[in-house]
Amino acid sequence: MNELEFVGLKKVLVVDDSAFMRKLISDMLSKHPLLEVIATARNGKDALAKVVEYKPDVLTMDIEMPIMNGLDAVKQIMDLHPTPIVMLSSTTKIGADNTMLAMEYGAVDFVAKPGGAISLNLHEVEQELVGKVVAATKVNVSKLTKKQQPITEKYPRRNRYNTQTAPAALFSTIDKQSNVLDKKISKVHHSFVIIGTSTGGPRALQEVLTQLPSTIQVPILVVQHMPPGFTKSLAQRLDGLSNIRVKEAEDGEPILKGVAYIAPGGKHLKFEKRENEYCVCLDDVDPPRMGHRPSVDVLLESAASIQSAQFVTVIMTGMGQDGKKGMQQLKAACKTITIAESEKTSVVYGMPKAIKEAGLADQVVDVHHIASAIMEILQS
Repeated sequence: MNELEFVGLKKVLVVDDSAFMRKLISDMLSKHPLLEVIATARNGKDALAKVVEYKPDVLTMDIEMPIMNGLDAVKQIMDLHPTPIVMLSSTTKIGADNTMLAMEYGAVDFVAKPGGAISLNLHEVEQELVGKVVAATKVNVSKLTKKQQPITEKYPRRNRYNTQTAPAALFSTIDKQSNVLDKKISKVHHSFVIIGTSTGGPRALQEVLTQLPSTIQVPILVVQHMPPGFTKSLAQRLDGLSNIRVKEAEDGEPILKGVAYIAPGGKHLKFEKRENEYCVCLDDVDPPRMGHRPSVDVLLESAASIQSAQFVTVIMTGMGQDGKKGMQQLKAACKTITIAESEKTSVVYGMPKAIKEAGLADQVVDVHHIASAIMEILQS
């Protein structure tokens, strides 16, 4: 994040039903030289009126509020007055589920409250909150409001574990960065798909994973930058929408074909070989990389240790360069075909940009064509 790219103060609207929380959040954000809290709101209805009145550049939004809750407010704001929104979320099961819905409705990011609705320990996440609010001001709102591709009935839920052939209609035209039309990855025992993403990632993952057929027949390992307590809700939400199985990764479990494993928040996801199979290894001891645990770099570096394996790697929307160093190692060690999400569809064009500019991207693809691109690369 290069703060020199900003010109002028960015206006923030703070939305929370607690006067204490409104004051605390406002004080934190006002310390930043690029942010100005221009108003506060006590519920979603109040927020809608103040979005119209003050035209803020970004909102922070609580979920549990009277009169109109944060979920309804996000839907209406994104429909009527699209504005980047950063959610403040509790780590309860209901809070995590609602956060995933808010992201689906168009919220750009979220921060987990360290405590209850009145978080006396909010200072613990002050740096994260301020950083995500600043980053949200850089988001192209049109990419948040663009309707996701409809989830079709080509692969009925009841058939997701069978081996039916994917219809040709699944495969769409994609943009190629280089001449890789003849490059394929075989669906052999040592073939894997790896996906890394961050800001805007939950919507991007829904776009991609829900369009993969049950016939993919390779494992998929996913790193989505997310704190503990939220990745299980994300996995369950995606599992309910997808033809493949999607789950939060568990330490020691075998890595099976046709299953997508999402790295748990707070733990690095790695490969581990046990006898004749590969298993999930979760690591909460190694420190975060560039502030992230799980880290895309760590997963890619672990994959590079399997020199007999082949990989389709996908880097999608997100800030920073997580994935670049790991991708360099993986491409040096193993046959790897890499897809970078295009600038056109990335909510934040940071991680895929780093891959492309480093010459590591074999294809640059709009998010709604990434599933097709993966299937075109994979061969029986």
